[in-house]
Amino acid sequence: MRVLIVEDDDAMASALLAAVGSAGLDGHRVARGSDALLAHRDFDVVLLDLGLPDMDGLEVLRKLRQVTHCPILILTARDDERSVVLGLRQGADDYLVKPVKLVELLARIEAVARRVARGGGTVAHSLRAGPVSVDLDRREAAVDGRALHLTATEFELLALLVRHAGSVVTREQILDALWGDAFLTTSRSLDVHLSGLRSKLSLPGFIVNVRGVGYRIETAPHGVRPGEAGRP
Repeated sequence: MRVLIVEDDDAMASALLAAVGSAGLDGHRVARGSDALLAHRDFDVVLLDLGLPDMDGLEVLRKLRQVTHCPILILTARDDERSVVLGLRQGADDYLVKPVKLVELLARIEAVARRVARGGGTVAHSLRAGPVSVDLDRREAAVDGRALHLTATEFELLALLVRHAGSVVTREQILDALWGDAFLTTSRSLDVHLSGLRSKLSLPGFIVNVRGVGYRIETAPHGVRPGEAGRP
């Protein structure tokens, strides 16, 4: 797997390169946002610092999301709500606050890699829960035929909940399924992605909070054969 590290601090970049290299990954570093926009096509995962010398990291993220679905992890020294929430809502898969812990960094990269591999299947199949249909092959979702423009993580979250509709999915199960390790991943990412998903669904009461446990979609799921997504 090739990892693009977008980081202007030489010491931090060297540490990140050593970390991904120790896991057998192929890391490459650029120091400017403009260089990341040119180089991203050759990489499987992007580690994106928000404090770049030529342009704001959130602007780089926004432009990357217009042209690629490649997993993007934000690296930030700004442990403030605004930067993190904006980054996640603009399509980042997750975030890490510097200084980054090696075990956490590698766990996050492994998690997004598994997610990409899981989405690469060739067998078309879909799910439905009430008015919501999820095409797992095309990675498309809709509400009563209205297409939902979801981030990669929002799609994975919706698919997981729809697949288990009628049953409670705990926060730990969601964190483990989407980010790889519930004990390493901050739940703040989940809260932001869930908020964004609910807003795009515009279905009050569809995703129910089960206090202290997790979340549940009330409508029972139905498997849909290939080509049947969207039929009544």
